[in-house]
Amino acid sequence: MTNSNRPVLPDSVRTNGATPNPWWSNAVVYQIYPRSFQDSNGDGIGDIKGITSRLDYLAGLGVDVLWLSPVFKSPQDDNGYDISDYQAIDPLFGTMEDMDELLAEAHKRGLKIIMDLVVNHTSDEHAWFQASRDKNDPHADWYWWRPAKPGHEPGTPGAEPNQWGSYFGGSAWEYDPKRGEYFFHQYSKKQPDLNWENPEVRKAVYKMMNWWMDRGIDGFRMDVITQISKVVDANGKLPGEDGSLIADEPVGPEGYSSPFPFCSDGPRIDEFLAEMRREVFEGRDGYMNVGEAPGVTPARNEHITDPANGELDMMFQFNHVGIDQSGSKWDTVPFKVANLRRELAEQQDAVSKVGWASLFFCNHDQPRVVSRWGDDSTEANRVASAKAFALLLHMHRGTPYVYQGEELGMTNAHFTSLDQYRDLEALNAYRQRVEEAKVQSSESMMDALALIGRDNARTPMQWDESKFAGFTDEHAPVEPWISVNPNHVTVNAAKQVDDPNSVYAFYRQLIALRHGNPVVAAGEWQLIDANDEYVYAFTRKLNGTTLLTMVNLSGNRVAIPSDSAALVASGVSEPQIVISTHGASHAVVSLANRELSAWEGIVVEL
Repeated sequence: MTNSNRPVLPDSVRTNGATPNPWWSNAVVYQIYPRSFQDSNGDGIGDIKGITSRLDYLAGLGVDVLWLSPVFKSPQDDNGYDISDYQAIDPLFGTMEDMDELLAEAHKRGLKIIMDLVVNHTSDEHAWFQASRDKNDPHADWYWWRPAKPGHEPGTPGAEPNQWGSYFGGSAWEYDPKRGEYFFHQYSKKQPDLNWENPEVRKAVYKMMNWWMDRGIDGFRMDVITQISKVVDANGKLPGEDGSLIADEPVGPEGYSSPFPFCSDGPRIDEFLAEMRREVFEGRDGYMNVGEAPGVTPARNEHITDPANGELDMMFQFNHVGIDQSGSKWDTVPFKVANLRRELAEQQDAVSKVGWASLFFCNHDQPRVVSRWGDDSTEANRVASAKAFALLLHMHRGTPYVYQGEELGMTNAHFTSLDQYRDLEALNAYRQRVEEAKVQSSESMMDALALIGRDNARTPMQWDESKFAGFTDEHAPVEPWISVNPNHVTVNAAKQVDDPNSVYAFYRQLIALRHGNPVVAAGEWQLIDANDEYVYAFTRKLNGTTLLTMVNLSGNRVAIPSDSAALVASGVSEPQIVISTHGASHAVVSLANRELSAWEGIVVEL
């Protein structure tokens, strides 16, 4: 396929320690949440044909890769992250022929397609799981089955194998009367965890992945892939299980202990990822694989993404998107620049010599950054803060990910009642925390959902100002599966694509800059002014060229901090302004006055 959107960097430019340069070293990925992107048939749910119809928009933005959230066959308990057939397209989204057409049309435009693969767990409706309910079936050990706790009646409270709770609320164990045992699920009870200790499970997964790669996709984004290896004792028992040699974590206020310490970055994860690379990707060209990596430290990211170790190209880390949470996800605290800078700096420093970083603020599981940490209270502040966070992210070293609508500065949904939410995590968390455990007030929980709930990212893409934002026809017989954000009348693609001052236009500049400027794509990253309260500043250096990035992440006019000010003390002219949120002439004045306007970001070539 063509690389029409992306100039290829010379091998002399160091990126992640690999030679030749991997193609994704100066690429930009765009995530599509198909359910909410474009509805082509009026049923209120986005689909594959809808994505195909918008490819020219995506090519025009300049991105290189489209990451599709799952379109596999699924009961949709967790919006497709519960897969019942890996080699079939869910009728909600279309047909396999539609998928083949999308691949062909994307490739014509120089766009690669990676699919969102969920292999930590399947749906409980998957044929593998249904077969495993029979203890005599060859699939019997493909999932984490355990008997009831000794001395307890199976299926009664307290009979669960250990005290683990699900991240989606309730116990992490579900009793199956047919088998007479419990199965483990970190997420929904309809998402049983696969047993990767069983080599037959791994063979089946790799066979399926190869089937898709042979069909022409360009790689995978792998959901919670670092949770496939569990901690077990010498006898294969899980922590806290009867007779286990490993003690469980303490029980928390909601009545359960957490499986997270024992299911994240487990003891065999390097082995499994290296095996996957050998069995699926070795000998192929032009692909990428990125793993969602809960529980993985920046130091471990360096190891896993080091090309010499043959595991993953890159991975998503989450420390930086937890800076506004304390303890529980739903106990929120105010945003502080210092906390974001600390976490991102650790991620950058860890891969300074080898390995690679994934750069993101938004995705289908995260709220809109402009509402979360920016300011969407006025149109001017929304635009300015959206550009500020965009500039900050895209000037780091790594591969940036743009989540659908982020390039428009789309905001949170600002829902006010529980019945507006569709997300399983949100509804379960409200029930467990407010109604059952009573550890959080209704008012506090609703505030938390409005700030960080996942549905904030899942409202329909805002194409135009028509009734349903152009996501579905305004005369369609069915309304969208989730409410359209009312601000689509002013915040939409139709208003921004041809506006040179829009958030969309700014994203186009950032993407083009990464494609064309080796310093942005590959230069070393160094933090400066590490203690400033409002300004996040750093340099990028390559082959004698230095770029200084300064971003004021506040709604106040602030002084440029001392180290940055010293670098521009001799004065800056407009040709030195590489990119700026407020325009080059405004940036020159700001630098001369040694101050940054509210939400102003500037990149200067020194």
